Amino acid sequence: MSANIVAMTVLLESLDDAVDFILQHSPATLRMGAPLGIGKPHRLLNALYARIEADASRRWHLYTALSLDPPAGGKGLEGRFVGPFAERHFGAGFPRLAYVQAMKRDALPAHIQVEEFYMQSGGLMNSAQAQRGYASLNYTHVARALGERGVNIIVQKVAREPASGRLSLSCNTDLTQDAVEAIVARGLPRPLLVAEIDPLLPWIGGSAVVEADYFDAVVTPPGPYPQLFGLPRQPVSDTDYAIGLYASTLVRDGGTLQIGIGALADALCHALALRHTDNGTYRRVLAALDPDIERHPTVIASGGLEPFAAGLYGCSEMINEGFKRLVETGVIRRKVVDDELLMRRIADGTANLGDQARLERDGEYLHGAFYLGSPEFYQWLRQLPDDQRRAIGMRRISEVNQLYGSNENLERLQRRDARFFNSCMMATALGAAVSDGLEDGRIVSGVGGQYNFVAMAHALDDARSVLMFRAVRDDAGRPQSNVRWNYGHTTIPRHLRDIYISEYGIADLHGRCDEDCVTAMAAITDTRFQSELLDTARRSKKLRGDFAAAPRWRENTPPHLSAKLAAFRRDGTLPDYPLGSDFTGVEQRLVKALGWLKASTATPRTKLGTVLRALSTSSDDAEAMQRMGLASPARFGERLEAKLLAFGLRETRPGRGNAQ
Repeated sequence: MSANIVAMTVLLESLDDAVDFILQHSPATLRMGAPLGIGKPHRLLNALYARIEADASRRWHLYTALSLDPPAGGKGLEGRFVGPFAERHFGAGFPRLAYVQAMKRDALPAHIQVEEFYMQSGGLMNSAQAQRGYASLNYTHVARALGERGVNIIVQKVAREPASGRLSLSCNTDLTQDAVEAIVARGLPRPLLVAEIDPLLPWIGGSAVVEADYFDAVVTPPGPYPQLFGLPRQPVSDTDYAIGLYASTLVRDGGTLQIGIGALADALCHALALRHTDNGTYRRVLAALDPDIERHPTVIASGGLEPFAAGLYGCSEMINEGFKRLVETGVIRRKVVDDELLMRRIADGTANLGDQARLERDGEYLHGAFYLGSPEFYQWLRQLPDDQRRAIGMRRISEVNQLYGSNENLERLQRRDARFFNSCMMATALGAAVSDGLEDGRIVSGVGGQYNFVAMAHALDDARSVLMFRAVRDDAGRPQSNVRWNYGHTTIPRHLRDIYISEYGIADLHGRCDEDCVTAMAAITDTRFQSELLDTARRSKKLRGDFAAAPRWRENTPPHLSAKLAAFRRDGTLPDYPLGSDFTGVEQRLVKALGWLKASTATPRTKLGTVLRALSTSSDDAEAMQRMGLASPARFGERLEAKLLAFGLRETRPGRGNAQ
C-alpha cells in the first residue's frame, strides 16, 4: 500500500472511475510505469490518454516497452490479406493504444511524453517522437532507471483467483516489484499502484501471486473483454530450419535453455523436439544438412545429438510458443528448487531419496519473467493440469536475467550447461553483433535482455552464448550479406564473441584470435560474398595473404541448401508451421504467394518482368481469389491485382521450386 496516499485498497468498476482515482491521487506530473507486452492495460491507458490529452495543465511521462500494435490493413494485395486476418485474429474491437497511434504520426501533444526501452520490431522506425524517446537500457537496469526518473504510479493488468480474491501478476512479473523497491530505495514515496483485472489473463500461481492489498486500487471494468494480443506464428523457411538444426546440436542433456522469439526460435524448438521424440529422423536430417556434424569440435565439446534422458530446465526472460512445445514433448522437465544445499547435493550426486522426492514435489522446470504468444498458447496456459502449472514459475527479471543480486551460488547450480540462444540482424567478421539498430542511429527494437544473456554465458563456466542470423538479407531487391566487415552500430561488442550460427554452419569464436574469427565467419558466409570479405580482411592485416577458401564453402548458396532439405520438407518432417498456425489453409497459400510477389517486384526491372509474365496467367484457385475479394475483379487495378495474385499462387505451388 502506498504510504500517505490511500488507507486501503479501493475497488473500482469502471475505467472512468479509475482515471478519476489516478488523477485525484497523483501530482500534476504523472510519471507512470507500465509493463511491456500484454500486461499493459490498454483500455485504462486509452481512457487516461483521452483525459490528459484534453488538459494541457497536466503532464504525463509514460515509461514502458513493447507497446503491441496489430498490423494495419494497408493498400493493395497486402491490405486485402491483412485486413480480414487482423479482424479475426485480434478481434474487431481490439483497443489500439492511442499514444502509439499518435507517435506513428509524430502527433503526441507536448505535455505527453513516452519513453520505451524496447519497441515492437520495426514498428516505430519512422517516428521521430518514438526514436527520440528510446532509452537504451539492459532489461536488468530498467527498474533502477524508473527509480532515477521518480516514477510515482505503476499500472498493470492482472489475473484474479475467484475463490480467494488473490491477484496474479501473471504475464508480467518482470519489473513491477523490482521497480517499487528501486523507487523506495531512493527515498521516494512508494508509487501509486493500480491494477486492472482481465478475466482472459491466465492464472499463474507461485511467485506471481500478490495479495489484493498490494495495489492501491483494483479496477474490474465491464465486458466485453478484448482478446489478448496474439503473436501470429510465422512460416519457417529452409534458412530458418538449417539455423535451428545447427543450434539444436549445441544443447547438452541435463542443461539449461534460454530462447528468443520468431521463426529461428521456432525452428530450434522443433529441432529439439524432433531430436527427443524421433532421434533417427533427426539424425538423418542433420546428415543431409552436414554429414560431418557429429565430428564438429563445438558439438563434441558443448552439445550432443542424443535424446534428452535428463531433460532441460528452461530459464528465459520470455516464455513462448517454443517452450510450450518443449514441455509437451518432455524436453523441458529438469526441475530445480530454491534451496542451495539441495541443489548442491543434486550436482555432486549425494542427494538422497528425500531430496529427490522434494525436487519432484516442489521443483519447477520453467522460469520466465513475462510471456507472449498465440491465442492457442494462452489457452494452453489456462488449461494446464495443476502439476504442470506448479512447475512453471514466473519470476522477477532481476532473478532470470542475471546471476548477481539474489543468490548467485544457487543460480549457478540451477543453470548448469546453460545455452543462451538469441537472434541478431548482422554480425561482423571479427565477432560483434548488430541486433537492435541501424548505423544511422535509429532503433529497430532494442537490446532488451540480449546483453544480459551474453554476459551471463561468459560468467558461467559451462555456458555458451549462441547468436543466430540469416546469412543474406534482401535490400530493395538486391541480396546483401549479413556478415559484415564492420558496421556503424553494435549491440554486442566483439570482446564478448562466442558462437554464431547461420544457415551454413557453426562459427565458434570463443577465445580465438582475430584471424581465426575471420576464417570461421567466412565459412558460414554466403558464397557470393566470401571473396570480398576475405579481401577486406587481408587489406586490414587480419588475414594472411595466401589464405584460400575451402572448396566446401562454394556450397553456401540458397539452392544448395534447399536441395539438402527438400525431401524432409516434402514428407512433413520440416513443416511450414512447426508450432501450429494462426492462418487458415488458404491463407497459408496466400502467405507464400504474397511473399514471393514482394521479392519478385522489389526493383523496377523485376517488377516489370513479373507484371508482364502475370498478364497471361489465369487463376485456378477460386478459394484464394474469394478470400482476397478478387473473385470478380471489376476495375483495372483489381484485374491487375488478380493477375499478379494468380501468378504468385502458381509460382509457389508445391513442386514449382518457389514454395519456400
